[in-house]
Formats: sequence, structure tokens, C-alpha cells
Amino acid sequence: MRKSSREMDATFAFEVLDKAPYVTVSFTRLDGSPYGVPLSLVRTDDKTFYFHCAMEGEKLDCITANPIVALSAVTRCTPTVGPKDGSFSLQYKSAMAVGKAEIVSDREEKIEALRAICLRFLPKHMDAFDDAIQRSLERTAVVKITLTAPPTGKRKQYDKQGEEMKWGRME
Repeated sequence: MRKSSREMDATFAFEVLDKAPYVTVSFTRLDGSPYGVPLSLVRTDDKTFYFHCAMEGEKLDCITANPIVALSAVTRCTPTVGPKDGSFSLQYKSAMAVGKAEIVSDREEKIEALRAICLRFLPKHMDAFDDAIQRSLERTAVVKITLTAPPTGKRKQYDKQGEEMKWGRME
């Protein structure tokens, strides 16, 4: 990281990943070219993320060819004019991580992953969860991403006095 003063710890990075409405997951295609797609992920512990998708398609083809993926998320992204020097800038919170993706084959793990996804994105509709599982479990793929190292975080943010908050300084 070029500006280490903006580096944040794994706890901060997990917060960004958890709050982001989507996380861009980058895969590698069979021909070696990159394929990045924004996905709705849920984290179930400090190493495990899940998403769901169709039973076939480019994401699954990429995982079969090369299971290593990169995650990237940004929250609180706001264009701004630097309060002290008038420079054009951007305030943001960001996180990155690397992991290994695998298609979940265990029925119970698949259901629990889908439950976690539903709890994150549609918590007020859990009463319909069991019916949805009965209708679509067999035609829904679930992918598990296990992080291979803790995530990293970065931010640029100004306090109320216009000073950039450096590493370790929170709001």
C-alpha cells in the first residue's frame, strides 16, 4: 500500500465488507482473462463468505478452472474538496481480500448459507424462507469463499476540523 497512513486493520475491512450492498468478486476465466462481477455476499465468520447463483454459468466455470478469487468493496464513497487545501479528492472506506471459492455440495450447508443470505438481505421475509427452499434449492448453486489471509482495509476520511484521519484514528 503506497500510503500506509490510510491502512486499516482486518476488523475495519470486515466492517466494510459487511456493510457494502455488494462486493465485487474477481475470477479468472479459462483463457486467463479477468472476470469481475458485483455479488451479494454474506459473511458467516472471519474466513467464510457465501453467495448464490444459477447452477451453470461463467462464475462456476471460472471456479472450476481456478478457484482463487479476489474480493473488493467500497462504502462511504464521497467526492469532496479538501477542506484545508481545496484539492479535489474522494473520501472512502474500502476493503480487499483473497480467498478460495468452492461450490457447496452438502445440502445442510447450502441451506444454512441461503438462510444467512436471506437474513442479511431480506430479514423481514424469513417466514417465506422454507417455502423458497422447497421450490428452488435443487436449481440454486451456493458458492463458499474461504479467505486465505485476513482482509485489508483502507480509508480516506476527514474529521470535522478538516484534518485527514490517519491510521488508527476513528470518528
